[in-house]
Amino acid sequence: MIVVNRVVIESWERFYRANFINCLSGFKPVSLLGTINQQGQTNLGVFSNIIHIGADPALVGYINRPREAAPHTITNIESSGFYTINHIHFSFLEQAHQASAKYPEGISEFDKVGLSPEFREGFPAPFVRESVVKYALSLQEIIPVKINGTFLVIGKIETVFLAEGLLQQDGFIDLQKAGSVCSNGLDGYYATNPLGRFRYAKPGVNPLKITGHA
Repeated sequence: MIVVNRVVIESWERFYRANFINCLSGFKPVSLLGTINQQGQTNLGVFSNIIHIGADPALVGYINRPREAAPHTITNIESSGFYTINHIHFSFLEQAHQASAKYPEGISEFDKVGLSPEFREGFPAPFVRESVVKYALSLQEIIPVKINGTFLVIGKIETVFLAEGLLQQDGFIDLQKAGSVCSNGLDGYYATNPLGRFRYAKPGVNPLKITGHA
């Protein structure tokens, strides 16, 4: 077994270290965040650190890197109070990944990567038209993470848009059918393969599998 301690990790070149640490947390959801500034300039960013905060109220969070490294998304969210999260699918994976490039302010990633901004009535931030799982959020809180200069951005889900056929009777969303991808490391993308769903776990009760493969 390979053993790597903190001293070794801190000695590594930064991209190698970042890839290694990013892989340790396992497969993650990866989505495109759509924002707009006060001048009407759209912005699109790739984020793989999106987390469920709570269902009542419906809150979703994400970690924004330090401002000097990734200023546009968080600045736009602060100024407008709104943003969108759009799942990445197989059909536009290459374009989505290119949106992670550091384009200068005043350049829209939508234009550069060939994805389409979509505006829904009553909501100012752009969605990704090509995404079939997407939702609008209003900013609730930005929490500085002092130890490394990042920010936990928490939003309340306002509206969800799903393609027909994805929503099941119990509220489960079939993301494999949607073609949503997940990520590992800085640049690895993966398809999903369902292993099954289990009954709600209770002490002393066998959590029998209700769907999926053995």
